[in-house]
Amino acid sequence: MQRHRSTWQLLIAAALFNAVAISAASAHPVPESPSWLTYEGGEGPGKGKHIVLIAADQEYRSEQSMPMLAAILSKHHGFDCTVLFGVNEKGQVDPTMPVYPKKGEEDSFQTHNIPGLEHLEKADLVIFFTRLLTLPPDQLQHIVNYLDSGKPIIGLRTANHGFRSPLPYKTDGKRVSIGQILGGSFMSHHGAWHRDSTRGDIVPEMKDHPILIGVSDIWGPSDVYRTFKEGGSLPEGCTALVNGQPLIGREHGGPSNPKKEPLPVVWFKTWKTSDGKTARVFQSTMGSARDLESAGLRRLIINASYWGLGMEDKISATRSVDYVGDYKPLVSGFNYPELGVVPRMPAEYRSPE
Repeated sequence: MQRHRSTWQLLIAAALFNAVAISAASAHPVPESPSWLTYEGGEGPGKGKHIVLIAADQEYRSEQSMPMLAAILSKHHGFDCTVLFGVNEKGQVDPTMPVYPKKGEEDSFQTHNIPGLEHLEKADLVIFFTRLLTLPPDQLQHIVNYLDSGKPIIGLRTANHGFRSPLPYKTDGKRVSIGQILGGSFMSHHGAWHRDSTRGDIVPEMKDHPILIGVSDIWGPSDVYRTFKEGGSLPEGCTALVNGQPLIGREHGGPSNPKKEPLPVVWFKTWKTSDGKTARVFQSTMGSARDLESAGLRRLIINASYWGLGMEDKISATRSVDYVGDYKPLVSGFNYPELGVVPRMPAEYRSPE
């Protein structure tokens, strides 16, 4: 009887050990916190991969769009996702924080704060939606460490001017900017700012690229960014996937502006790090929260996530990019009281899983 009891005890202990091991292996790589959101991946091709999305802009409601994308990537595609936010001294997500000090009040200017950037070292992919941030040196270093890791990078809308000052990052002895990494910084509004919209037209020669699988009908109420001088082109090494045609007005299907040529709004490239590693890079200057009501644009960005991770063979034209729960983003802009933009805790932006 004692021998049988010992055998059962060993079997139970082994089962418990295996259960703990399986649980540890499937656990989200980032602990839960009131300072950020975590979404545990369901079943899907992304199982075991971790995507960090950074929402820290003041104009285009990334605090709403990044949780929405994280929920889709986790629920429909299997990726573990973490959303990090720019927060104020109360720990609230605060798009109203100024990016420039008032004249004569430079000494009292409050730097920005993104809790959880240390978890970038656990990321397989980072999606940046930042704008003109001034971050403390330790937080900037976490970002630089990721940018120099050789892991894939996605930049949306204002990410190409995501930081007010140059990054503490050098390659070949020369300082580099986030715009250089992404393939061009914001220079001007090519369309009428907050008055025009954009139709995304797939570059015909690139229609078979895996990032464009299942992508159609790209439209958004934000205007086209110019990222290179008139008469110029994207930097060497950038390949345009989608051109943005400025439309008159902000209605889907509106007329093209005959005075505005289409310019690239989506492209990809590679980035060579300081020690020679090569990272895949994707940039979309479309990407406001209301732009992302376009299923075509959502699919484009989700496909780019697969491509960045070297998983282009897993891209499917039929895997869902539908919202998980409701998505009713606020209008872009800086007139915060009129738009209903107020500081809120991160948990208030959670999209249901």
